[in-house]
Amino acid sequence: METVKIIECPRDAMQGLHDFIPTEVKINYINSLLKCNFDTIDFGSFVSPQAIPQLRDTAEVLKGLELNNVTKLLAIIANERGAVDACNFEEINYLGFPFSVSETFQKRNTNSSISESLIKVDAIQNLALKHNKQLVVYLSMGFGNPYGDEWNSDIVIKWSEVLYSKFGIKIQALSDTIGSATPETIDYLFKALIPSLPEVEFGAHLHTVTDRAKIVTEAAFNAGCRRFDGAIKGFGGCPMAADDLTGNMPTELMLDWMKEHAVDTGIDLQKFNQSLSMALSVFPS
Repeated sequence: METVKIIECPRDAMQGLHDFIPTEVKINYINSLLKCNFDTIDFGSFVSPQAIPQLRDTAEVLKGLELNNVTKLLAIIANERGAVDACNFEEINYLGFPFSVSETFQKRNTNSSISESLIKVDAIQNLALKHNKQLVVYLSMGFGNPYGDEWNSDIVIKWSEVLYSKFGIKIQALSDTIGSATPETIDYLFKALIPSLPEVEFGAHLHTVTDRAKIVTEAAFNAGCRRFDGAIKGFGGCPMAADDLTGNMPTELMLDWMKEHAVDTGIDLQKFNQSLSMALSVFPS
């Protein structure tokens, strides 16, 4: 039986919400997710509270989590300072850095150019290795961008190769930030990258409308991807998406597809359904 890693991303679901979710509510929700046996939970971020006020309590949330030996924790950081903060916590296994192949989005998202971001990647990778953590780099706008910046598959492949050859980044997630990926581009990118960089674990962080969720999941799986990010009910997503219905990949639809095709996710579906019900009270409809 084929196996995959499922990464649940409550951080991505929460970060853009205007109304602050109380710390205790976050803790209870993430603790419910920890019981589901996800490979990894993207639980919070160490970024400026002015930029992402929703996640200003990440350190407090971490203190309340009931950790286990199954699920690892990932925290998003946008610069070296955030990486230093995250490295203070032994409980965190992964640092996640958004590296955009779109110059405009990189400046908007991390207040730095692509070339400046490569310097950050170098510094953050050194910190991660020093503190026994792994750096996960997200190739943001990996399937196109809304700014008119040049995009094609070769650009994505080039940056992926740079991240591995120059900085040794061994986990890279192709990120469809605005829901523009097609099965054809998903197929092409994963089939080009996976054989050429066998030391790298490639993931799919896809944003999508609900009725396309299984289509793009299938395309990534059939192209060799075995690491998938999602967020229950597709909550969250990128505000730059052209379609207001474009959110995160709904985890429940990914799991449905995996079950239909006899793919082992390791998820306790009974516990997952409890988290699914809890999410409806955590997030505004």
